[in-house]
Amino acid sequence: MIIGAKKTRSFWQHWWPYFVVILGALLVLGVAHDDGLYQTPILKIQSVKVISVEKQSDQFNNEDHQVEQKLAGVITNGANKGKRLKVENTYLKSQATTLGYHTGQKVFLTVHQNQRHFSATISNLKRDTALAFTVWLTVSLLLILMRFSGLMALTSVIVNGVLFWLAVSWNTHTQGGIVLVIFGGLAVVFAALTLLIVIGFNRQMLMTLLATIGGTALSVIVALTVFALTHERGVYYESMQYVTQLPRPLFLAETILGSLGAVMDESTDIIASLMALKTEKPDISAKQIFKSGRQIGGEIMGPLVNVLFFIFVAETLPLALLFLKNANSWGYTFNMTMSLGVVQSLISGIGIVLTIPLACGITSLMIGGHHSWERLRH
Repeated sequence: MIIGAKKTRSFWQHWWPYFVVILGALLVLGVAHDDGLYQTPILKIQSVKVISVEKQSDQFNNEDHQVEQKLAGVITNGANKGKRLKVENTYLKSQATTLGYHTGQKVFLTVHQNQRHFSATISNLKRDTALAFTVWLTVSLLLILMRFSGLMALTSVIVNGVLFWLAVSWNTHTQGGIVLVIFGGLAVVFAALTLLIVIGFNRQMLMTLLATIGGTALSVIVALTVFALTHERGVYYESMQYVTQLPRPLFLAETILGSLGAVMDESTDIIASLMALKTEKPDISAKQIFKSGRQIGGEIMGPLVNVLFFIFVAETLPLALLFLKNANSWGYTFNMTMSLGVVQSLISGIGIVLTIPLACGITSLMIGGHHSWERLRH
């Protein structure tokens, strides 16, 4: 009986990620056929006919083409399920604010119905299947390649997502009056919970948490000091779009959360590497640990800063191109689309640099020397 139980446990330990992947695939298949769960009418496009293509240009010589389509399909849910319908759609080929549709896609309809005539217009594209497939693919790769570690990482993302939603709801109810308190505290909770789930409660987790909070706090303190000395000249809060509360506290809250991710990544890498080094060389001194950590930090600092830069460029590039195509100067375009992103990237970069000696110092103090390591093991 004991041997059979061990075999069963070994079987599940090896194959459980694949069962989760299969279950996820079935859920994706269910999402692809969930039209009946929606109250909004859904049209499955069966044929597309282009009626006309018209060239357009503006005062800045930007050229585009306006395309008029006639779509034919069948309604797949609701009281009019099975009803065939033809609708027209007009879009620009740039598809910046309008969409062109293709055969096989599903769209939501706004119905215009009276006693004599039934008609409808397209309100939006049905995207839930593509979203579900993307989530399934990400989770599948995470579980198959990383197994239990991937499960813990996924759990931390879900928990942090719920906490972020609660924080946003709280900020909405308080009209943004304590946004820094809410998201500053959230940053600490994020770091603690993520490290607790991924690493577990041990000395490595505590060291990483101290380095993460310390590095983030130092970067924000340096930023506030520079803001005070320069009177925030060159920081264009008015470029924050759709902000309905004071932009400065919201910008600082964004900066704290943005810096937290990069600093946590770096702290985890440095401290995990130093812990492994201590395992291989138990007699290594605190000074050698500090020097080794500084070398590790120097090697990973460059890629981390570049990752932040690429994220910043990817976020601002479409809007910057739109500004430039509409005859705005490079200076105005930078101020209105890139300046705040550059400031946030610089603050995060400062946090990355300051975290290296901080993480090395904390690690060397807590595990440096033979006796400290013996206490850690026992």
